[in-house]
Amino acid sequence: MKRLRFAFHAVALCAVTAALAAKAPITHEQMWKMKRVGAPEVSPDGRWAVFPVTLPAYESKDTSTDLWLMPADGSVEPRQITFTRGSEGGPAWSPDSSRLVFSAKREGDDEAQLYLLNMTSSGEAERLTTLSTGAGNAAWSPDGKLLAFTSRVYPGAANDEANKKAAAERKARPYNALVYEGFPVRYWDHWLDDRRPHLLTLDLATRTVKDLFAGTRFASAPGFDGVAGTAGSSLTGVWTPDGKGLVFAATQNRNAAAYANVLTHLWKTVLEGGEPELVSGGGFSYGDPRFSADGATLYAVRVVENDGKVYHLPRLVSAKWPPAPGSAQFQLLTPGFDRGVNQYTFAPDGRTVYLTAEEAGHEKIFTVAAAGGAPKLLLPVNEGVYTGVAIGGTAANPAVLANYNSSHEPVEIVRVDPSGRRPVTRFNQGMAAEIDWQPVKEFWFTSARARRIHNMLVLPPAFDAAKKYPLVVFIHGGPHTMSRDEFHQRWNYNLMAAPGYAILLTNYTGSTGFGEEFAQRIQNDPLATPGSEIDQAVDEALRQFPFLDGTRLAAGGASYGGHMANWLQATATRYKCLYSHAGLINLESQWGTSDAIYHRELGNGGPVWEQGVVWREQNPIRHAARFRTPMLLTVGEKDYRVPLNQTLENWSVLQRLRIPSKLVVFPEENHWILKGEDNRFFYRTWHGWLARWLAGGAENAATAK
Repeated sequence: MKRLRFAFHAVALCAVTAALAAKAPITHEQMWKMKRVGAPEVSPDGRWAVFPVTLPAYESKDTSTDLWLMPADGSVEPRQITFTRGSEGGPAWSPDSSRLVFSAKREGDDEAQLYLLNMTSSGEAERLTTLSTGAGNAAWSPDGKLLAFTSRVYPGAANDEANKKAAAERKARPYNALVYEGFPVRYWDHWLDDRRPHLLTLDLATRTVKDLFAGTRFASAPGFDGVAGTAGSSLTGVWTPDGKGLVFAATQNRNAAAYANVLTHLWKTVLEGGEPELVSGGGFSYGDPRFSADGATLYAVRVVENDGKVYHLPRLVSAKWPPAPGSAQFQLLTPGFDRGVNQYTFAPDGRTVYLTAEEAGHEKIFTVAAAGGAPKLLLPVNEGVYTGVAIGGTAANPAVLANYNSSHEPVEIVRVDPSGRRPVTRFNQGMAAEIDWQPVKEFWFTSARARRIHNMLVLPPAFDAAKKYPLVVFIHGGPHTMSRDEFHQRWNYNLMAAPGYAILLTNYTGSTGFGEEFAQRIQNDPLATPGSEIDQAVDEALRQFPFLDGTRLAAGGASYGGHMANWLQATATRYKCLYSHAGLINLESQWGTSDAIYHRELGNGGPVWEQGVVWREQNPIRHAARFRTPMLLTVGEKDYRVPLNQTLENWSVLQRLRIPSKLVVFPEENHWILKGEDNRFFYRTWHGWLARWLAGGAENAATAK
């Protein structure tokens, strides 16, 4: 018996050893083809959760997104409920939980339309709209008889026939020109036109569509727009508790963007039409309005504006509903909470608010009484980030669902409580188990300015502490973002590390997740102090981790991280090579050509023509005589946030100084490299550049597969 037991354990040990040996560095194909699991939407009765899952492909035409359904308690494996080659999103449950509406661009649709799926019977989804301008962001009226949704319409068009006529007239014009008389003129990756998002309603019984903004002075004002986004501005309407109107966030001063912050306020419109009424006011921007279950309170996320500061925390506020004549009086729910609210939702009984906030490399879930108070951490978070929180179940037994991921764990849906998390989806589990990766190492140090600086270190595959590894610094963008312990495709830490590099991530001054003051301290000091902290982080990493090779260093990043790479080019000589994606080299020309300019004036201490100290002393191109380090430059030609001219200026400087350099331009990409094959070529080029300059760090051919 003992011999048999020994033999069994030996076989088991061999199996474990073989499984470990089978693990390999992550490849680009593995990273790219991880299924992308969206946020759950829980039905009003708390029983079900629906969520989108994207099956990515290298060709965008082969990528699809379908909806999946599961019990909110995660007791049964999810099942797919839509099956099309297109993409479906924005699912919204009817008040009685029997129907689901979503937006999709299916066969025969020129634009995305609304579709209705009966959840109590089998059958295909029914198309609800056929608008030439498309439909999205659907929301059910409290009685389930109407849908509110948004569509981008032409000026003065009161119905779809008028929109079709306007589109046809423009298509028939013998010339092609864009004409502007005010700012802004473009956003992210597209030139702006005169279409604007409107709120519309659809009567499900008669299929009558009504534009609630048609003919209003509100929607025809030169400064009117929705909330800006990379795919275009949008509106999301929230029904008032009595079902007679909608509350939404919009701006009336978009045309002031050249010289002031654009404010988004809350407004109310009624089903009869007419001019929307202002709900919020003052020097704030409001967003994400929601009503309490009893309809007596309106909640929103608010940001302070126009006080001369470059950053303020988004904070949760509430006001009594309906408001007294004039705008509502909003109060802070968490006045002492020094973290920014990313998302919030309510417990089934409405007495508790669940919110997420960034903190030191993670996004965590907190709870707070609906009447306000001090937020409490729902569960300890030592790894990863939680997003997309949704609450199901009952008041006595709530089911808290969320998306969870970390640098070594692709996104899945989990159920969480104070004791921890439990996976309820496993879309990427099999592929993830094949990859040789491990949790990040976190460490802190005190900077030369006595600031506590947070860092993460990503280890290479087949890590051996007895060996020496090149250190590659990756600088996050923003600057008002944070290096997070997360898995994503644009900058995948483990794919970066795959050839045998350790990756250092530093949350320098200006990063979010460390309090409002820490993020504000970058004002009038956009590059110098953060650059110094990155160099100090390298020193601290070399001191703490003997397996790092201080003779083989590289550094760079994207967007603001690219700006910092260009600053390091002027201020440091320790790096064997640098890389800059979408990075500015010239503060002055960046101000004049970017799609957003006023915040740069605030951050740099005044307009460019006043030539304050920042414009003169923290402008990389003014220090070009000190440039020495070989540099890789990459950029998307459709990037209007950090336009192509910045990279071309940098390229000209490097070539003029005869510094070894490489330029890669992606004609079809914007600020991000989103197309599969472009992204694969980017990583192949990036790894090749590092291998060229970091002797001993050979490119792993598997990463290009």
